[in-house]
Amino acid sequence: MSLVRRESLAEQAADLLLSRIRGGEWNVGDKLPGETTLAPQLGVGRSTVREAIRQLAGQGVLASRQGAGVFVTALDIPENWDAVLHRADIVAVIEARIAVEVEASALAAERRTPSELENLRRALVDRAKHRVDIEEHVHTDFAFHRGILLAAHSAILLELFTHFAPRSRQAMVDMLRLRGTHGDDADHATHERIYNAIDSRDALTAASLTRAHLNSLKELLL
Repeated sequence: MSLVRRESLAEQAADLLLSRIRGGEWNVGDKLPGETTLAPQLGVGRSTVREAIRQLAGQGVLASRQGAGVFVTALDIPENWDAVLHRADIVAVIEARIAVEVEASALAAERRTPSELENLRRALVDRAKHRVDIEEHVHTDFAFHRGILLAAHSAILLELFTHFAPRSRQAMVDMLRLRGTHGDDADHATHERIYNAIDSRDALTAASLTRAHLNSLKELLL
């Protein structure tokens, strides 16, 4: 039986209890042994065990029921609710992008002019050069997608995209920070394929690629 070190005793005792719960020693609904049993197992006093239980109760893993004991309510620390809401907000932003940008890609393939296609190619090249810093990467990524909106020749879609752009950019920055990676070769290759479909006036492929790309971002957060 592992014993805790003598510093931060309550935190270490809580960690040991949590590791035993994660390891399957107790299931949801099971009652923990009493303090007199747990204390020697953890190498701490009963007061430290009580504090460790309070910590895990505050994190939603345990629940103390007066007169009945301490019971397991979760097999791990539930995710922070603020983080859950934050991811849900980013998902909502991506869904809005899908609604606007899938149709815009199809229209751009049908309506783009040679000069708009050239501007889009330059935006794609610029995007490729800024794949290290998240802020710059998102800025150049949105320049590319805005180029698609301009090539779509749809005033309403462009207005929606422009009005929504600041919130959308921040959501993308937040998403990439949560994801921990950005600007990889596969991601850029997807944007090259979208460009090629618009170049080829293949509206169906342009829309399909855009939808698949944005859905892949969404799935990372679900």
